[in-house]
Amino acid sequence: MYLAILLAFAVPAHADTRSDYLLHCSGCHLSDGSGTPRSVPSLREDLGRIVTVEQGRGYLVRVPGSSQALLDDAGLAAVINWVLTEFSSATLADDFVPLTAEEVKGARQDVLLDPLKFRAELWRKYLGS
Repeated sequence: MYLAILLAFAVPAHADTRSDYLLHCSGCHLSDGSGTPRSVPSLREDLGRIVTVEQGRGYLVRVPGSSQALLDDAGLAAVINWVLTEFSSATLADDFVPLTAEEVKGARQDVLLDPLKFRAELWRKYLGS
């Protein structure tokens, strides 16, 4: 009987994408995506530029917080797409194509050991292009 009562009030796995962001990402990146200077990168404004560089889309999936989030591939794709459009829409390319669950599934299996170093390499590629 108690189980039936608990199940009646259970929250769906993906109540909404913003809630998933708040539950799985905002502990480090804060609720507004600003991050913490020198330790946690901001998700605001410039993130749209990273996805224009080869391996940039995969980077967003491969960082440990993303790749290990307790979200299925579709849920993680939705959160990353939400972050890009919510916090970095001004820097997204006009032809931006949202990440898919299949793309996330492939990338998330290759966790980054040094995400800050990899991000710096992406920025060098972006600035060099």
